[in-house]
Amino acid sequence: MVRHPLRRTFLLAGAALPALPAGPANLLDPSLSQWESIGDGVWTIMRDGTLLGQRRPKESKHQAWLYTKRDFGQYDLHLEWWTVLGGNSGVSILDTSRARWAVPPAWNAEKTPSHIGHEIQISNGYRDEKYPSGSIYLFAPARPGAQIDNDWNAFDISVRDSEIRVKLNGVEVASHPAVPGRPKRGPVGLQLHDARSVAKFRNIRIEEIR
Repeated sequence: MVRHPLRRTFLLAGAALPALPAGPANLLDPSLSQWESIGDGVWTIMRDGTLLGQRRPKESKHQAWLYTKRDFGQYDLHLEWWTVLGGNSGVSILDTSRARWAVPPAWNAEKTPSHIGHEIQISNGYRDEKYPSGSIYLFAPARPGAQIDNDWNAFDISVRDSEIRVKLNGVEVASHPAVPGRPKRGPVGLQLHDARSVAKFRNIRIEEIR
């Protein structure tokens, strides 16, 4: 296969992946050295390569996040996710604040990652029915019918300077033009929304568009 000369692929996390062409860099190691944890989330690489996120045993009303240390501009992001029944999680893109205002002591509900960059919603029966999984939170509710409840699901997120598009299990469920004034470059983040949050991620791959 001939790779496009303007694309470069990075493997952020994976489990049981097929062999990749020479060149991708694995950014997820057992120590999570290529990521930074924001808040009180507990992030663990399980023996099968799955990333597990859960909260510390206390009542936290705020979010927790795991961010790539690297920033990205235009790219295609693939990841697979699972969350507990009633769970709420998300994928942050282009959030230059790195969740600074999503955790104590600087908590500000109007400056969480979905207000700075964008958040792609993950929900498994969470009470926020307006924005089901695959929604571009605050901007584009996802079309229903593509999610597999209580099982693994896959996102393919296309981030361009002009538009964001989201596929859930291969079905395009949301898109929205770029919002004026919002960043064009930033990290990728994984969310634990509240104290009950438990989420798993695997096969996280990002292909930059240059």
